[in-house]
Amino acid sequence: MEGLRVDGNSWWRAPRVPALDWLPGYERNRLARDLVAGAIVTALVIPQALGYAAIAGVPVQVGLYAIPLALLAYTLLGSSPQVSVGPVSTVSVVSGSIVAAQAGGDPDRAVALTVALAIMSGGVLLVAGLLRTGWIAEFLSKPIVSGFVFGLSVVIIVGELPTLLGVERVDGPVYLRAWTAVTSLPDLHPTTALLGAVGLAVLFLGNAVTRQVPWGLLLVVGSLVVSGTWSLSERGVVVVGDVPSGLPVPALPAITWSDVSVLIVPAMGLALVGLAETLSAARLFAAQGGYRIDTDQEFVATGAANIASGLFGGLGVAGSLSKTAAVARAGGTSQVVSITAALLSLAVLFLFAPALSDLPRAVLSAVVIHAVWGLMDLGALRRYARIRRNDLISAVAALLGVLLFGTLAGLLIAVGLSLLGLVYRASRVHVEEMGRISGEKAAWGSVERHPERTRIDGLLILRLSAALFWVNAAAVEERIIAMVDSRPGTRALVLDLEATDQLDTTSTDMLHHLIARLRRRQVDLYLVRVMFQARVVLKRSGLRDEIGDDHLWRTISQGVKRAKKDHHLGDHARPDSPDSPDSPDSEVAAAEVEERVVVDLDRGGQGEDPR
Repeated sequence: MEGLRVDGNSWWRAPRVPALDWLPGYERNRLARDLVAGAIVTALVIPQALGYAAIAGVPVQVGLYAIPLALLAYTLLGSSPQVSVGPVSTVSVVSGSIVAAQAGGDPDRAVALTVALAIMSGGVLLVAGLLRTGWIAEFLSKPIVSGFVFGLSVVIIVGELPTLLGVERVDGPVYLRAWTAVTSLPDLHPTTALLGAVGLAVLFLGNAVTRQVPWGLLLVVGSLVVSGTWSLSERGVVVVGDVPSGLPVPALPAITWSDVSVLIVPAMGLALVGLAETLSAARLFAAQGGYRIDTDQEFVATGAANIASGLFGGLGVAGSLSKTAAVARAGGTSQVVSITAALLSLAVLFLFAPALSDLPRAVLSAVVIHAVWGLMDLGALRRYARIRRNDLISAVAALLGVLLFGTLAGLLIAVGLSLLGLVYRASRVHVEEMGRISGEKAAWGSVERHPERTRIDGLLILRLSAALFWVNAAAVEERIIAMVDSRPGTRALVLDLEATDQLDTTSTDMLHHLIARLRRRQVDLYLVRVMFQARVVLKRSGLRDEIGDDHLWRTISQGVKRAKKDHHLGDHARPDSPDSPDSPDSEVAAAEVEERVVVDLDRGGQGEDPR
């Protein structure tokens, strides 16, 4: 099914199932490695799911429910043979912060909202993938996401300190909670604090020694043995509590339409954050493995994984960098790894889930802190400071937005910063004066750093460094007028629009206004290197008729030649010099050379007059 087309490209993609392509050709000699990799992934994902459920503010089984069906959905629809999906820290952090602001402390409502967020964010991704909007994945800049996640990690760690130490939890701003946790140290519960400290030591020191051992799983199993043997719950240690066995039947969450209206924008942000993590893992291992991924298909696969997780009572998921790395280290080469992990996680749910009831909450807090610790990336902040100061400012602003105004507000601030940065950069168009490069035919370049380049008396040649559109139109107009006024005696202006592949109503209105202002100064405007789509808009707006076809040219040399002829202009060069651009023979030769090498601005010659 092709779908409707816009500009020769399908504006939506028909659903595709990549598993139907690779499964029939699966080589049996790869099965042993994939099964081992699947077991390793299961050993990683089970303790992580427990911790990420705690981060999201829901019972631990909600994290477990997110594993099997999400893995199977991605197996069918994903374009990467190695990516492993499941609960991840960033998605769980964002989901938990959104739910905390809406649940009002009601645990059942928290579960319903968490499941709803998974389904809604999955729906957003699925529709976006079908509509071929993979470019959305690049919208949130990396510095802003880094700062946002850094701030969220601080919030999560501060929130876990009371559980880790066995002290009373308080609500309020993050700095107040941190101060309360520190001042409550004399009142900590010794056994709880010891369990938390041992848990942190096992995870951090163990991973420092080797990452080949599933330290999280060993910690969980060991803690369950200790808790059951010494009846820690009777000694004042808070444990997870009842964990039901099995998997719920698929169902929609019990929420109202007003909940949907409140959650839709946060769900879009959650979808972006999760997709960014999925694509990071997919692109990294695609580059290492020498294969390609399909961004739009990743939208579809990640969206379907979230919907599948939510329908079975799970929280939001994404592609996991750590689990995908484990797949690669174990030699996994296909999504048979995910099928194996899905089946093993189902076995855990049906056979061992109730045994998790004695797991100390302090150990779970240690798992959570270890999971988000690496997200506080000071190295990334230093790198932003070294490369570009504005990137550091963006990251710090997103970080402070979370700490000072809360997570949901921080998410909106992060999105707002991305929009502001995009608009700001788009508005910073540099208007360069051009001159002919000596000794080269039809070569023009900026004179700002090369004043030796040839200018032409009475003629000003300008080039825009970026596309002209509604954001920067007014600023560009004022800059052009200022440059014309700074050059008394200017009779003609040649404006290079090569950077502008399309125009809009605001920019064409600006050009109308610019022509009028130039004519009051007795300056003639010539437009050169105008792309086909831009010329279409020029014609529809009436601007082409106003300026005339003799003022629209494919190349700078052609426009300059016509302007010089119309206004009897000459260069700052000796007319008798063999390389002089003012020489008639040289002028014709230059135009012919540039005409031969210029890129076809008509996209295959379709449409209008090539001038």
